[in-house]
Amino acid sequence: MKKINQFVGVFSAIFLAACSQKPIETQQNSTRLNQETTAVSVAKDRITNAKISSEERLGTSWGDDIQSQVTEVDLRRLSNKPVAEVLLRYANKDFQGRAVNSIALNAGKISLSVVDDRGHGLALYRADQQYFLAGKNGQSYQLRYENHTGKTFEVVASVDGLDVINGRAASRHNAGYVLEPYKTLDIEGFRKSNDAVASFTFSQPKDAYAANSVSGSVQNTGIIGSVIYELKVPEVKQRSNNQYAPAPNAFPADR
Repeated sequence: MKKINQFVGVFSAIFLAACSQKPIETQQNSTRLNQETTAVSVAKDRITNAKISSEERLGTSWGDDIQSQVTEVDLRRLSNKPVAEVLLRYANKDFQGRAVNSIALNAGKISLSVVDDRGHGLALYRADQQYFLAGKNGQSYQLRYENHTGKTFEVVASVDGLDVINGRAASRHNAGYVLEPYKTLDIEGFRKSNDAVASFTFSQPKDAYAANSVSGSVQNTGIIGSVIYELKVPEVKQRSNNQYAPAPNAFPADR
């Protein structure tokens, strides 16, 4: 009986091991299948988004004048290598992919969103590490950058291949706007002077600022670029937003 019991025990162990391997193997196959399906879907979305017909294309024209004062400061970049860069294609199109409220830059230290005149976010989509913005002709928009750190950054932005500050052909080497610690920077339009900008407004490509500027080209309409640099400024500690009185201390003498 002892030998029989040992045999049965070994047989049971082998049987259990064999049974336990099947669900794991099935799960692995299912995970692999899901990953492959997701990869195919993402690639399909990217290809679909890249195909923008002439009827769907948009550009950005000069909109209403907006009061926006700016001053020049003398700051230096920590490095000539940007900490983040992103391209955002836009069109009057139902883009496919994952809908996102904002784009995380520099490992989430900075976020970029696109909002309308009322501050409501416009639809953004991500497909295969590419980003897309759904717009409509005649709609005004703003670029919103939020700094979630105590560091100071510089934002060099372009719309339709034109620098948003000087209106010339965009370059990563151009000067940008300062994004202060724990602050929000709204770029509302093409700068006209130190006191005003012309609001970004979606338009037909032929009516875009880039199509009617000696520095621009209608071929570059439909794209927004953002490059982020860290500046040589001491890091700022986050201020407390707590509006309530500090909690009472039961043993105030024991400090």
